[in-house]
Amino acid sequence: MAKKKKKQTMADRADRHALYQESVQDSEFELDFVQDTFKDIRKRKAVTLREDFAGTARSACVWTKRGKNNKAWAVDFDEEVLEWGRKHNLAKLKPKQQERVEFIQSDVLTVDTPNVDMVLAFNFSYWIFQERNQLLAYFRSVRNSLNDDGILFLDAFGGSEAHTTQVEKHKLDGFTYLWDQNKYNALTQEMKCHIHFRFPDKSRMDKAFTYIWRLWGGHEIDDLLDQAGFSNVRFYVQKFDEKTEEALDEFEETREVIDHECWIAYIVAEK
Repeated sequence: MAKKKKKQTMADRADRHALYQESVQDSEFELDFVQDTFKDIRKRKAVTLREDFAGTARSACVWTKRGKNNKAWAVDFDEEVLEWGRKHNLAKLKPKQQERVEFIQSDVLTVDTPNVDMVLAFNFSYWIFQERNQLLAYFRSVRNSLNDDGILFLDAFGGSEAHTTQVEKHKLDGFTYLWDQNKYNALTQEMKCHIHFRFPDKSRMDKAFTYIWRLWGGHEIDDLLDQAGFSNVRFYVQKFDEKTEEALDEFEETREVIDHECWIAYIVAEK
């Protein structure tokens, strides 16, 4: 008798990179921020962008659609995820737009690209550098890759919840995204985090992504950017509703953060 084929679950059929883009990345919002901020500071439009730790290169691809002269370089060490980006993000662009995006498999510390207006290192990806000399080397490398009036854009998070082990659940269309701060060393600030996905048929995709980071503080990052030679560093911190204390999709430039349980900020470093 033929063995009955096991029915595939929703987790079996799911694509972890597609789920990541839907649950974690908001390239349109991020590019609105960097585009507007660059123009406010430099009084001109940015044209060239490098996306470090690019993963699927979604932001690099979206950037080229925003202007006929826009060019982007997407840098990541993992060829598998870059190939996914070629098939699913780059392929959706028009031929002329595709010509203005370059995918580069390389270490961000040593990559050689043309100088650009903006370098983006989002989703806390640069926290993979846990030693000061490593992060300083990265910042120096980025500064050398910027045009004379170029800007580096980073993000960061903090607050009391950042220093604890916890799991956050977010129900989205067709699945649930879980951010798992699995381990935290209060002495070294090293944290191990996972992304899991759950589905309506009760199937699961555990540890779809895993990160081992150092929880860098804003003052530490500021000091290292200054040491790397950046002329000015600005912090744009997420605003909260004064009555409900709920986070808003708005960011304001400030040097003071109230001790919310969790806060997110963009860090803008001018060459």
